[in-house]
Amino acid sequence: MPASRPQLVKPPALRPGDTVGIVAPASNVNQADLEAGCEALRRAGYRPFYFDSILDRDLYFAGSLQRRARELEEMFTRDDVRAILCARGGYGANYLLPELDLEKITRNPKIFVGYSDITCLLTHFLDAAGLVTFHGPMVSKDWNHADGIDLASWQSALSKTAAWDVPMSGSACALVEGEAEGTLYGGCLSILVASLGTPYEIKTEGTILFLEDVAAKPYQIDRMLMQLKLAGHLNAVRGIVFGEMLDCTQSANQDYTLQEVIKRIVGDLGIPVAYGLKTGHVTSNNVTLPFGVRAKLSVRKGAVSLRIEESSVIDPS
Repeated sequence: MPASRPQLVKPPALRPGDTVGIVAPASNVNQADLEAGCEALRRAGYRPFYFDSILDRDLYFAGSLQRRARELEEMFTRDDVRAILCARGGYGANYLLPELDLEKITRNPKIFVGYSDITCLLTHFLDAAGLVTFHGPMVSKDWNHADGIDLASWQSALSKTAAWDVPMSGSACALVEGEAEGTLYGGCLSILVASLGTPYEIKTEGTILFLEDVAAKPYQIDRMLMQLKLAGHLNAVRGIVFGEMLDCTQSANQDYTLQEVIKRIVGDLGIPVAYGLKTGHVTSNNVTLPFGVRAKLSVRKGAVSLRIEESSVIDPS
């Protein structure tokens, strides 16, 4: 297994009136969606800020690699920015991994929020710098919808310095019963699998592993889970929670469920497995999860719970 992580670093909590920096580390951004998300952030009491260059475009990227990397570094180093939110995912955040100056991030720990392609930055900042990161709503994808945000988890993850319970939707269900404690970790399944064999390979030992994806067919989910399993990355996992798995179907009339596919692969691990946590690619009410902190998973028929057992931020005062 990979080497252990550096000592955990918790960023300062987000407060009403704080400035949030918006970045586009991956695909290009639609200006109307960005502005709609910024207006929602203002209504929530924050001050959104972004550089005009966020609207640059290079093929399917939000401008050049250098632009995207320098934008992200500057948001970490600016004194007036208290949290960093990604505008969207798409593709291209992996280009930044060897380009970023991690010392700038280590010296200036801040809340960093995103999902989908941003998964590689969430895991890299945690694994290489020890920084708690946040799998949660993005500005152009969730904040610009009236029901796009689960505000309770957003406030608990980014503002509370206490333990809290993750909201579980009525669709959450048990695949394998049991209880486990570990470090919450994970993200978009396809991005996690893409890290294997690279210097940025994920570190899953001792984790409550969260996995989600969008528009992947069941056999593709099967293949990716089997790759994690054959690579040994499920050997020391203590529990698994799957997301909503939006649009992950083969056809409308398939005679099997994705839950059956998943259980066939991970059902023999001897750990609890739950399905249906609404964070990442979801239909609505995107839940914010802190990666790097202790969590407790309880999976029973008719009752799935995930408790964050420590604060993910520190008091900024």
